[in-house]
Amino acid sequence: MAYVEKQYRKAGIVIPFIDNDAIPIGNWAAGDGLGAVDMYSFDDYPLAWATAPDDPSDWSRLTNPLSVYNFSTHMGTSPHTPMSISEFQGGVPDAWGGVGMMKAAAYIGADFERVFYKLNYGFRATIHSLYMVFGGTNWGHLGHPGGYTSYDNGAAIAENRQVDREKYSELKLQANFLRASPQYLVSLPDNGTFGVYASAHDLVTTKLTSNHTIFFLVRHADLSSTGLTAYRLRVPTSMGILTIPQLGGSLTLNGRDSKFHVVDYEVGNIKLIYSTAEIFTWKKSHDRTVLVLYGGAEELHEFAVHESLGSPCGVEGKTLEVKKMGHAAVVKWRVEPSRQMIAFGNELEVHMLSRNEAYSYWVMDLPSDEVCGRYVSSSGAQQSVIINAGYLLRTAEVSGNKLFVTGDINATTGIEIISTPTPISSVFFNGQLVETVKNGALLTGVIHYQHPNLSLPTIKSLSWRYINNLPEIQEAYDDSKWTTCNLSRTHNPRNLTTPTSLYASDYGYHAGSLLYRGTFVANGSESSMYLLTEGGYAYGHSVWLNSTYLGSWEGSAGDIFYNHTLKFPTAPRAGATYVLTVLIDHMGLDENFVANVQTMKDPRGILDYQVHGREKSSISWKMTGNLGGERYQDHSRGPLNEGGLYAERQGFHLPGAPTVKWERLSPLDAFPGPGVGFYVTTFDLDIPLGYDVPISVVFTNTTIANVSKPAKFRSEIFINGWQFGKYINHIGPQCRYPIPEGILNYNGPNTLAITVWSQEENTAGIHGLELSIDACLQSRYEKPALVQGASYSPRNGGY
Repeated sequence: MAYVEKQYRKAGIVIPFIDNDAIPIGNWAAGDGLGAVDMYSFDDYPLAWATAPDDPSDWSRLTNPLSVYNFSTHMGTSPHTPMSISEFQGGVPDAWGGVGMMKAAAYIGADFERVFYKLNYGFRATIHSLYMVFGGTNWGHLGHPGGYTSYDNGAAIAENRQVDREKYSELKLQANFLRASPQYLVSLPDNGTFGVYASAHDLVTTKLTSNHTIFFLVRHADLSSTGLTAYRLRVPTSMGILTIPQLGGSLTLNGRDSKFHVVDYEVGNIKLIYSTAEIFTWKKSHDRTVLVLYGGAEELHEFAVHESLGSPCGVEGKTLEVKKMGHAAVVKWRVEPSRQMIAFGNELEVHMLSRNEAYSYWVMDLPSDEVCGRYVSSSGAQQSVIINAGYLLRTAEVSGNKLFVTGDINATTGIEIISTPTPISSVFFNGQLVETVKNGALLTGVIHYQHPNLSLPTIKSLSWRYINNLPEIQEAYDDSKWTTCNLSRTHNPRNLTTPTSLYASDYGYHAGSLLYRGTFVANGSESSMYLLTEGGYAYGHSVWLNSTYLGSWEGSAGDIFYNHTLKFPTAPRAGATYVLTVLIDHMGLDENFVANVQTMKDPRGILDYQVHGREKSSISWKMTGNLGGERYQDHSRGPLNEGGLYAERQGFHLPGAPTVKWERLSPLDAFPGPGVGFYVTTFDLDIPLGYDVPISVVFTNTTIANVSKPAKFRSEIFINGWQFGKYINHIGPQCRYPIPEGILNYNGPNTLAITVWSQEENTAGIHGLELSIDACLQSRYEKPALVQGASYSPRNGGY
């Protein structure tokens, strides 16, 4: 570690070093000897990095973070650096045969965020990095066998870039609270208490004290509790020790939730004596200060301000109860679906929202002249606006008395300008003037959604072309340019059990489908073959003797290798030459989480074989994978885009391939027996400017005719030469493949290619296959230009 750090310093890196201790046990903590970093950090996954359970509410695998870290352990490990969590759970992966990403998103959902992220805030975490926030896609063969094409992981922003998951909005609430609360950054937490501040003894209260403000974080002692617990708070304030709510009733913690209650909280130059409702944000407006509070459905809350702010006015809402107590004005309110408001003179305006309503509030920073990279707190020079408006806001800018806002809408929506630093008389959304009216201190209007005239071609209507994607089993096939498997030794930790290595990586083939041809001269006694292959979870293989299909291992979600005995239908003729063709679906190399083991070297390919009655050495082997192996030809798409199937080696998946003379056949048509077919078509898109339209390719489960079991086939999907989808009909669970926007031409032609690898005798065509619009957003968002990539050109040696 010290050596690595030395090399970075020599290379000119001057910023502090931070580590990510996979288990928070103090490895290389700051000031702890040779190899120490400048700032200690760690990661943690309370619900484990593993496929979600079928019931997303099942938290039975919970590991309590308190058993491995808290503020005291931080102070014991790295007391002079910030409490830093480099990687905290933002989702979970899903495996072949898993539950799907929707359940993953529900499992690590908004309730998880409210419990565990706030638990970390209770330790005054000042670096809190989530893995992950934006779901991804395993393009080509980027993935590993523990997952499939989607790398969405149930993240806050979905793989197809939509922000309609509640967990995204919950993150927005938390982030805005922390940004509006600079006192938090200098607070000192205690270790939590029972029954001292919150009256219920099954609740834990963590007190974080800064110079003036106190934060009280209330949570269930049992982090997985779904119970409804009533309680009252007894806390010290600038008005003395108070029992809250003062006007009667109880606070409630409903199930998997945590709450920040604040005492003597600074709202600009105004002191909020206390609030039981959580703070979304506050901003200085041109003529007042605006404070936004929120709570869960039907909860009772209370806040208090000093009487010097003046008498309450501008009351909006039927549940408000206002009473003077000592030198304070106390407001009790019950959360309603619609907003409630109260003002105190011309000083303070308080918005009281339900949590769901707060989700549609946006705090947008205005362009700043501050030096790039300088942190500006909410009470500093950076100016912001608060807007209540729909699906997504992106930017805001003020020019004179005009407010210019950009964003996305998916339906006609209202817009309310809650707070601006200077007076505003007109509003523009995505460049269009919004008709507005004055509603008290608010400017309100309606943004009209205009649905474009969109239509996608149906798969059935497209003109498809087809070629056999497995010419290697034909008698006249020439494999003279294939790689000869002649290595008698391997660097792989697994010892060879064959005369020469048949490990794919020994010959430079590290991803994608693999093809082997084993040639032998028969003596007439051969009756069967034993085969051991390995390809990772959900992999499969198929085997032919000359052009005769012997069988397949169809694959399963739980097997990474398979022992297979295949009978020859007839005895080979003595003296004749035969070829065994083995096609393996390589699912990627294994992950290597622990540093001092070598799981990533677990080999792929043929591990062992035996033709009955013959020596292993009687068979000579050749193989191929992606064209060129490590010397791949498509430099624009990279080494993981292609596999070893014929059409990919020839470049037929690329735009412009010479398909006009191919057979007319659709992937919806019956497939001609076990083997691999390659289908290609083109289609045009005409997405109008001003709209963001995520599009997916969707499969539906294909069953065998008159039988309910799923047909056993595998497919790969290419758009404009990019492989972005791997579908296994009989394993799943993924059937929807969002097309990464950078590879899709939204205004022009696109090439769509699909491979179908059938692993049984009678496979009907794919029952359901379609292009699908995931959403239609009226947007100012400018899509990235189409990723440039090689178009088809004849591949000399594309054997």
